[in-house]
Amino acid sequence: MPAIDGYMGRKLAKGATDGTTENHEAERGTSCAPSIIVGHVTIMIPAWENGTLKPVEKLDAHLRGLKHKAVSVFVMNRGRVLIQRRAMGKYHTPGLWANTCCTHPNWEEDATDCALRRLEEELGIKGLYPSHRDEIEYRADVGGGLIEHEVVQVFVADAPDDLSVDPNPEEVMETRWVDFYDLSADVARHPAQYTPWLRIYLQDHSAAIFGDLHGAV
Repeated sequence: MPAIDGYMGRKLAKGATDGTTENHEAERGTSCAPSIIVGHVTIMIPAWENGTLKPVEKLDAHLRGLKHKAVSVFVMNRGRVLIQRRAMGKYHTPGLWANTCCTHPNWEEDATDCALRRLEEELGIKGLYPSHRDEIEYRADVGGGLIEHEVVQVFVADAPDDLSVDPNPEEVMETRWVDFYDLSADVARHPAQYTPWLRIYLQDHSAAIFGDLHGAV
């Protein structure tokens, strides 16, 4: 991400799966079809099928473009946003920059509990109190024949200056604190470096998520 500098980033080596992330290499072999089988456990997410919310296998939901629940978190500190670069082992959009944390809740999992769980699992972040900002629905092609059609509960969490961040290398290859205005400008200049959902959040929902910061962009 050469266009943004001036903030500390952390690059990590990719590790082997321990069951907390989507490891598709073993099952796919040399094909391009991803798998969402984690440690031989199938991941089920809450998705709508024919108008009914039900547990659906994660890969199946994305291949069929089913609308499903999701959670996104922006960790903020004095006008800066903590962003992450997705690990190369992720089942879609590997190597792209995203917001602090984005995930799918487990079946019947509370959205706030999900946000707290994934902040810790992906980034080792504990002790924050995410505030719910908005519910956003979007649909986007994320490559590999997969569609994200999400109904997202978006949270913002204020972080202290001494926040401890310890990324899980299976999930995150790099993190960076970026000024909100610099991030907005860089996403506009270099959209291919960012995930579709981050582009959508900043372009279409910035006011709802970021409030006063948006008004000064």
